[in-house]
Amino acid sequence: MFYRLKDDIALRKWRYVDRAVYRKGMDLATGISEEAFDILLKCDGAHDLEPGPLLSELVDRGLIEECNEGEGPSDWSALREYDNLYFPRINLMITGRCNMNCLHCFNAKDNAPLNSELSYEQIVGILDQARDIGVQAFTLTGGEPLVHKRFLDIIRAIYDRGMTVFELNTNGVLIDQDILDALKEIGCRPLIKISYDGIGHHNWIRQNPRAEELTLRAIELCIRNGFTVKAQVQVNRRNADAMMDTARLLDGMGVHEMRIIRTTEAPRWEKYAPQSSLTIEEYYRLMTEFAKEYTDSDMGMIVDIWQFLRLHPVSKRYELIPVLCNKDEFNVRIPMCKGNRGMIAITSSGEVVPCLQMSGYFMENGISLGNVLRTSLKGLVTDGPYINLATAPLLIQIVKNDKCAECRYYKACTGGCPALGLLYSADRDFYHEDITKCIFFENGWYDKVTDSLKDWHLMNPLNI
Repeated sequence: MFYRLKDDIALRKWRYVDRAVYRKGMDLATGISEEAFDILLKCDGAHDLEPGPLLSELVDRGLIEECNEGEGPSDWSALREYDNLYFPRINLMITGRCNMNCLHCFNAKDNAPLNSELSYEQIVGILDQARDIGVQAFTLTGGEPLVHKRFLDIIRAIYDRGMTVFELNTNGVLIDQDILDALKEIGCRPLIKISYDGIGHHNWIRQNPRAEELTLRAIELCIRNGFTVKAQVQVNRRNADAMMDTARLLDGMGVHEMRIIRTTEAPRWEKYAPQSSLTIEEYYRLMTEFAKEYTDSDMGMIVDIWQFLRLHPVSKRYELIPVLCNKDEFNVRIPMCKGNRGMIAITSSGEVVPCLQMSGYFMENGISLGNVLRTSLKGLVTDGPYINLATAPLLIQIVKNDKCAECRYYKACTGGCPALGLLYSADRDFYHEDITKCIFFENGWYDKVTDSLKDWHLMNPLNI
């Protein structure tokens, strides 16, 4: 019998990744056994295959289908081999321009130095280079991505190349039925991440008297059209008391996930809302109280509390974000940041950065790891400062940072978030410890949280 790879399945190889399968619409490739991979290579409409358990399993998994002799796989599905490291995703800031003037954001409308924008032609060039190194999925962000005049053309260009948009970051104000209809026609069904900063506070933070009305309208419209919505909520001293009411509102609307993000002490925020950021201790205390109240409620929305907790109400389980590893999994070759290692971040001026949250800091301090408009993407992920930082192992931090090397909690936090380590470092040290994690472990927050949430199951208990 003859078989072919299904049109939504592709075979891939990268340096150090010998056998992988992509499923169209998914962001990550999946490893597969050597025996199964060898059979998949023969599912090309040219090999007459004998029935067997493994072949049946591959059919059941939706990887292959029966075909007539000569019906080979599509060009996208056929094996492609890359001699670079595996990078499945790109976080692409297509524009630095925005239609909002948010108090906390370096891409605010009046922040002219950052309002650069990639042209459609530049973006198409980036897409071609991304395809040629085996990238599969994009997060599109800004600024506000929908202010780009070629926004929908960019989406179409991604899908024309067999890639996908798995996340869209937006303030939601420009979303309308025509936009959603166009996305559905293209086959684009991303997680739509909409910023909403709390009942009664959103207009102030966004500096727009209709921001809350328009944002809630966008959330409702997206959900009504079958899109999954994640609400991204800033929390600070001004709006902390509104978090539970905001959660009830979003849960009632059918929002899939609420992400609560501590508003950091960025220069713009300190200028317009001085002393409004929660200290780390205040943040942990207030979010522990919030988590307790939330877990005692009947809400079903997932809640991700930035760098702290992740709550799964349906299963009554939770994760502690600072506990990234345990002593049995720990290895000094683990990358300092798994996020950096799995997603290339590109700014609206073409700069590659470890993550877009660091882009403002990099620009203000004149730090450049390379620019995709001047150097090929393959070149940037093959050699030079960007790839050296993105793949930096824990061993380097241990060698360079005595505090981490001597800390009994290091095998749990693995140094924490490198972006936060850099932010709180006086000498721009990429290998500085993330002090938010130091506070978490050294000040007993592990015990405080686990005691508060003792009726729920902790998914990643501390094991050092």
